[in-house]
Amino acid sequence: MTQDPAPEKTLLLKWGTVKGWSNLSETDVKLLQQWADLGISASCMMQKNAPEQRELLVQFIEQFDGTIYNDWDGREYSKADAIHYIRSYGHDVS
Repeated sequence: MTQDPAPEKTLLLKWGTVKGWSNLSETDVKLLQQWADLGISASCMMQKNAPEQRELLVQFIEQFDGTIYNDWDGREYSKADAIHYIRSYGHDVS
């Protein structure tokens, strides 16, 4: 009998913030909770991350061992791409 593979961990980004996730570990949830505890909107479109929240998301992404997608364009992001996206969204940064 073959065992099914573990469900894939995913992080979904949009509007420069977190839109969703799946199959997170306990550690992942604790880190995202720190971000949420600083205040989040019910809509990712309305979410305006404070600098501290952006850095918490960067820390989360650095340790994340799953697949990261941008929901706007459907692309898979590397950690470096995701970090650049979080840090630069809404800023004129190249």
